[in-house]
Amino acid sequence: MAVELPLLANAGNHSFTLLTKGSPALVPARRPNSGEQYRFHFDMTKCIGCRCCVVACNEQNGNPAHLNWRRVGELEGGIYPAAQRWHLSMGCNHCLEPSCLIGCPVEAYTKDSATGIVDHDPDQCIGCQYCTWNCSYGVPQFNAERGVVGKCDMCHKRLNAGGEPACVNACPEGAITIEIVDQAEWRQDYSAANSPGMPPARDSLSTTRITLPANLNADRVDDWRATRGQPHWSLVGFLVATQFAAGAFFTIWLLEFSGAALPAWSALVPLLAAKLALAAAPLHLGRPAFAWRAIQGWKTSWVSREILAMSLFAGLAALYALAMYFGRPERVWAGAATVVVGFAAVAVSARIYMVPARPSWNRPATLAAFFLTALVTGLRAMPGLAVPAGFASVAALALRWRETQSMAASESPELRASASIAAGGRWHFYLGLAALFALPLDSLASLVLALASEVMGRYVFFVSAVPRSMASTFLKPGGEVPA
Repeated sequence: MAVELPLLANAGNHSFTLLTKGSPALVPARRPNSGEQYRFHFDMTKCIGCRCCVVACNEQNGNPAHLNWRRVGELEGGIYPAAQRWHLSMGCNHCLEPSCLIGCPVEAYTKDSATGIVDHDPDQCIGCQYCTWNCSYGVPQFNAERGVVGKCDMCHKRLNAGGEPACVNACPEGAITIEIVDQAEWRQDYSAANSPGMPPARDSLSTTRITLPANLNADRVDDWRATRGQPHWSLVGFLVATQFAAGAFFTIWLLEFSGAALPAWSALVPLLAAKLALAAAPLHLGRPAFAWRAIQGWKTSWVSREILAMSLFAGLAALYALAMYFGRPERVWAGAATVVVGFAAVAVSARIYMVPARPSWNRPATLAAFFLTALVTGLRAMPGLAVPAGFASVAALALRWRETQSMAASESPELRASASIAAGGRWHFYLGLAALFALPLDSLASLVLALASEVMGRYVFFVSAVPRSMASTFLKPGGEVPA
């Protein structure tokens, strides 16, 4: 039964009730059988937006106020007098194909075979934050103070002991419950996981079942916001330096193959760029001392594959540079191997960012832009290739302009927001034009301008990546607009 609390005002046409003895069970009476798993059920018709679930989750897990493993978003719509306002509470969806697990380079995530719960091991985590990019729902949260990621684990210790997760226990309306779902049946039809204000369930096969109100005519209240993302300067430097190195070694090998006589030290600058980039790469991590773990997930993670590919590229580049210095005839073949592996490493780098959770990255233009950076900068590394370098610059500038226009005209709110942010960072375009005009006048100045343009372009690449996520709130507590 439910007892109404008359002193509390209604919110969103819902009365505030207190669950008492005799109410429906909040957790299953049995454990999942083979082929089954636990899942959340959220009933939007019951939620009043009190955020007791958020507070309980933070208290249970000892998280600071700004890190919420469970969040409540807002949906609004309709026309007066038929206006609608609803709330959407969401933790981890414990997906059938969890993108956080698949992408993790250190295998910090596991999906329990008995319960289906996706768990994260903070002791194994190195704080690369790739899972925060991969998850369409924005579930994993990076704790900068600890240097690791954390997420909802369905309070599995409480669940295993016969209790309810903190959010389930705290909800005064019983809007959040735990159910058991047959995984094979859910794969056939997971439409009940879709809701306005949520990314499509197909991204990772979310298992959360959502009960929607009848005749729902509302959507998220935060679509109008276009908030800049983190610049990730260490990754900006890593990407531009490694792509420059790949393009420069291609240029050196091409000139040697055509019979040009190059100084013995020609490969020193790109080799140094590649080595410094690899050395500085761990600066992005929350726990750089454990960077060596990042190759563990090579079977599924593109981050692990990038590290392996870049390390192989740097090793081959060193051999090629030595062969050039000592005038060894094998340098042509060493150069060819360096070029092939270098461009393969650039492709692997691009693949890291092509994830559904970041629509502005998940486009063929990402791969094209990374290769064009290699050519725009690498072809300027040696004199005598002004014409192909100019063509590469024109192609890069055209790609940037076309992508901004295409995203601005898209039906995707994330892409339109990305275009809005990218349009505000035009310096990379102007620097690219300056590098093009300087090409026939001063090759060194053109190279410096081209590198500056690519650095700014990669900065815009990061800050304009508006992620898919669940609906946010119109205002944070205290009236602050959420980031």
